[in-house]
Amino acid sequence: MEKQNYNHLTRTFQRLSRFDHLSAIAGWDMSTMMPTNGSQARGEALAELSVLKHQILTDKKIATLLQAAAQEDLNDVERANLREMTRHYQEAVLLPDALVEEKSLVGTRCEHGWRTQRPANDWQGFSTNLKEVVRVSREEARLRAEAKGISRYDALLDIYEPGMTSARLDVLFGDLRSWLPDLLQKVVDKQAKEKTLTPQGPFATETQRQLGLDTMALLGFDFNGGRLDVSAHPFCGGVPEDVRITTRYNEEEMFSSLFGVIHETGHARYEQNLPREWLGQPVSLARSTAIHESQSLFFEMQLGRSAPFLKLLLPKVIERFGAQPAFELNNFINVNQQVERGFIRVDADEVSYPAHVVLRYEIERALIEGDIEVEDIPALWNEKMQSWLGLSTEGNYRNGCMQDIHWTDGAFGYFPSYTLGAMYAAQLFNAASRALPNLEQEIAEGNFSPLFDWLKQNIWQHGSRFTTSQLVTNATGEDLNPLYFRKHLESRYL
Repeated sequence: MEKQNYNHLTRTFQRLSRFDHLSAIAGWDMSTMMPTNGSQARGEALAELSVLKHQILTDKKIATLLQAAAQEDLNDVERANLREMTRHYQEAVLLPDALVEEKSLVGTRCEHGWRTQRPANDWQGFSTNLKEVVRVSREEARLRAEAKGISRYDALLDIYEPGMTSARLDVLFGDLRSWLPDLLQKVVDKQAKEKTLTPQGPFATETQRQLGLDTMALLGFDFNGGRLDVSAHPFCGGVPEDVRITTRYNEEEMFSSLFGVIHETGHARYEQNLPREWLGQPVSLARSTAIHESQSLFFEMQLGRSAPFLKLLLPKVIERFGAQPAFELNNFINVNQQVERGFIRVDADEVSYPAHVVLRYEIERALIEGDIEVEDIPALWNEKMQSWLGLSTEGNYRNGCMQDIHWTDGAFGYFPSYTLGAMYAAQLFNAASRALPNLEQEIAEGNFSPLFDWLKQNIWQHGSRFTTSQLVTNATGEDLNPLYFRKHLESRYL
């Protein structure tokens, strides 16, 4: 029978995707609505599910089917799907069931503890749980690295950004280090001469929520296939048919919530526009974490912080919160293009943001490679914050090394995707602008269809059909080129 091995595999991966669906929604509930006392039981249920998925994916017959399917007459999309199936299998088969279960359990425990330990600035309590996560992550990295013949950190990086290496990151980030601190200083000096009024609160949470929903609608979010909620750390989760995004609110300040929503809407639009005809198969999934971040940063930074978009957004802000001197157009633009050295990554502007990422990359790589221990993190964090941004985090764990959720569940290798994403976003926006000569005018008029059609045609509809390099080259005419990011920052801020 034609393609019988391939078809057998598609049924298995369809089944796995349904379990992924359950994991995603249960995980979303745990982060948003679940009562505190449900944490242990939910963690155990999710660990059980992760082991079940792992057992299905690593069944001995899968290897035989993958080999046999490679000899069958497959079209381009099916061959790409088989490539992705093989990658998922090869990643999974390197880990024993017990390690998969332990990783899920220690991650849930650490993340749950973090929710109260961070506000309490309790580094001792947090580090006790983090040590367990690091122990398990190092074991995972060791198994993956030995099988692939690469470094331990690269073995984890490869999960999130297939094909990327720390050697290439060192070149990209080394280039950033050569010009970014100087650019940051110039922009800060330039803006110090401009008098910018800060919007005066309080900004009621419910009104902020309504403004967020207004903005999601403006950006084309499909509310029949998703929703907005609150969590301790903003994220986009769920599945393409039911995308869940979250933000957090501060009544003294409205923009971190609003731009958090815009950022997560970028992730959500990508998910909502993945190829429906391939859903349930690996080829339908988003290409990589850096491409996913490129979409959120395309929305939040390239589009969201642009003068034409801010001009369009301002009447909606005034409609919700009333007029005030800070909401004069030029001041409103200046407020949202303000560059400053701050402690918090998710609130950082796009000029200082890469400093937050490179710092984390250097620490997590040293941690996974065994060059440092968990106890060394606070001092190293402080040292690197001083070096990049001139800020001290000594004793300030909650705004320093405890601020992120990523390490709690062992997502080592994820952080570089934020700055890779910013680079991809600048390159994609440049290509879209070349393809759409009236883009600025269309944004100012609220006509996003040409831009979103371009994204759908060049990124969204392809899922994982192409490698990251192929996808970006097809869309822009060249592989990743960090020059576009530098030019974008210089053009907008100098």
